[in-house]
Amino acid sequence: MQAKIAVLAGDGIGTEVTAQARRVLETIAAEFRHTFSFEDALIGGIAIDETGNPLPDETVALCQASDAVLLGAVGGPKWDDPTAAVRPEQGLLGIRKALGLYANLRPVTLYPELIDASTIKREVLEGTDLLVVRELTGGIYFGERGRRDGGKTAFDTMIYTEAEVERVVRVAFELAAGRRHKVTSVDKANVLESSRLWRSVARRVAAEHPDIAFDELLVDACSMHLIRKPSSFDVIVTGNMFGDILTDEASMLSGSMGMLPSASLAEGSLGLYEPIHGTAPDIAGQDVANPLAAILSAALLLRHSLKLDQEAVAVEDAVQQVLRDGYRTADIARPGEATVGTQEMGGLVAERI
Repeated sequence: MQAKIAVLAGDGIGTEVTAQARRVLETIAAEFRHTFSFEDALIGGIAIDETGNPLPDETVALCQASDAVLLGAVGGPKWDDPTAAVRPEQGLLGIRKALGLYANLRPVTLYPELIDASTIKREVLEGTDLLVVRELTGGIYFGERGRRDGGKTAFDTMIYTEAEVERVVRVAFELAAGRRHKVTSVDKANVLESSRLWRSVARRVAAEHPDIAFDELLVDACSMHLIRKPSSFDVIVTGNMFGDILTDEASMLSGSMGMLPSASLAEGSLGLYEPIHGTAPDIAGQDVANPLAAILSAALLLRHSLKLDQEAVAVEDAVQQVLRDGYRTADIARPGEATVGTQEMGGLVAERI
């Protein structure tokens, strides 16, 4: 098949890990006789430096004209002024809105080879294989906000519509049907009116899927259960802010953010794929960042946007084989264990494909 992929490397280690994800996609294209074309565009801090805009119009146009988008990460100390009128994170929120990306998928898969890389006990972790579905277009990140009383009072508004909740909950049930047939809806319905709406809609959708087990958790209880009994979860569906926080917590189950990919899906086949980690400016440019989350994000790109499941499995199997063979980047290595760099790890995965 032919596919056009937009590459938004962004800032910091985003450029390094995205290069390895692209390398792996090029290997897949060669091995499976596909034609993938790649085109680069600016987003985040580098876009501010070069254009004054964290999300240039040209970037949006390219992404809209592509079959999928591969993203690195945005931000860094250079632009880390919370009072600035223009910030790198605006590019990330902006591209999600411009592309209509409403469902963020964050799988947490524990590799047996890395189970001791986590700070959680082995017996707690064993059997963990969960997927968080995070709503992306609503909630407190997009509600009305501002200052009043001369700047002494600040407010942010969490707002959801029935339609926003329903479509993301339906995605969760569709995905659970291909997994272990369980959905957990996470909210704060004991306090928040928006969560009460969320809960009522989730229950209505659940009633349409009697073959799938359904339960509800308050977000604070979910945060405890993720550490106490993570293997009890299959698919978690939740709102924008709760999902943002819970997925960072869940990343520690795997031992490192450098292992977790994500997919942000729109209606139809368009999607944006990125590792969940940030720009890690403290290690940028040193060839030590873990590219596996970006590479596994490329596998999600193959599966969800290009509908190439066999090729996605080939990437995921290659990653597992590299780990089985004992190769580690610094973030997943045990004390004293030999490590490989970003480029070498990408090459090792490509070789096994």
